[in-house]
Amino acid sequence: MNYQYNEQFAAATRQFADTAARIGQLTLDNAQKAFGLQLATLEENAEATFSFFGEAAEVRDFDGFKTLLPKGVQIARENVERAISAGQEVFGATVKTNEAIAQIAKAQLESATAKAQAAAETATAQATKPAKRR
Repeated sequence: MNYQYNEQFAAATRQFADTAARIGQLTLDNAQKAFGLQLATLEENAEATFSFFGEAAEVRDFDGFKTLLPKGVQIARENVERAISAGQEVFGATVKTNEAIAQIAKAQLESATAKAQAAAETATAQATKPAKRR
């Protein structure tokens, strides 16, 4: 009897470890995507900004500054748009990851419920079975 409980416990532990590993991998993949996307956006924004600063350093008169100002505003707007777009993409990926994790949890819960129900039905059937007489 003790062996049966040990086997059930070992099986449940393996199942929990497998589930935790799948959830951990999903989470790690999502974090990696988010970090890569944010880093790429930061790189693009920094490149555009430093390019603008390079042009601004070459301006020597007021007319040059007047032509440079709209370009600076345009670069700032594009930087903000890229940052917002990256944030939305990261959010979308995170939502998808959370949905996948929820599906795994739901499947685990359904599996555990089915096993418990089967065990309860077996126990009920054994309890209602007439005792064998000698």
